[in-house]
Amino acid sequence: MRVLIIEDDQQIASFVTKGLQQAGFAVDHVSDGEEGLQFAELNPYDAMVVDIMLPGLDGFSVIERLRSTGNTTPILVLSARGSLDDKLKGFQTGSDDYLTKPFSFSELQARLQALLRRTSRGQSQNVLEVGDLNMDLLSRKVSRGDREIELQPREFALLEYLMRNSGNVVSKTMILEHVWDYHFDPQTNVVDVLVHRLRNKIDKDFQKKLLHTVRGVGYVLKVP
Repeated sequence: MRVLIIEDDQQIASFVTKGLQQAGFAVDHVSDGEEGLQFAELNPYDAMVVDIMLPGLDGFSVIERLRSTGNTTPILVLSARGSLDDKLKGFQTGSDDYLTKPFSFSELQARLQALLRRTSRGQSQNVLEVGDLNMDLLSRKVSRGDREIELQPREFALLEYLMRNSGNVVSKTMILEHVWDYHFDPQTNVVDVLVHRLRNKIDKDFQKKLLHTVRGVGYVLKVP
């Protein structure tokens, strides 16, 4: 999953970015409201973390402008302003959740996961299932049948994206946009390598194959 962080406090931004990357998220960070708005308008994000007191354009204005253009990406407000009026304004302008500073990273990650589950095909779900393949988003455990599968963070992120889009073909570009950040070189074969690693873990020892290549188009996770 790909997340945009709009936060001008470099220490907090670094803390959140590193934590999310270690959890398998692709993360873009900007520290200015105007630049954050541009990033949000130009790139496909699965969620955003937005501070309120930003240079250039405040967080409330960023959210208002995004919502006015029909952008429905889940937004978590992260702010030192914790009054009831501030929280109400955050929700009124279109945010989906509001977390005050100081905060624990585990709570921030849990709230982001909750927003992603809530918007996944309009359902709230803690477990993703495709055939006998299961992913528990809370415990971050993956199993197929009665066998538990150990995945690296990036493998987990790719599988989560494929499972959320099960039955639909996703291109290499789509995978790059959601599993890596904008710094990544789209000309590399990193997607092919990661798909190969994932296929070896979820399909190699099973009769029914779930991860399929659609030649010239991309990949699809489905029950044959």
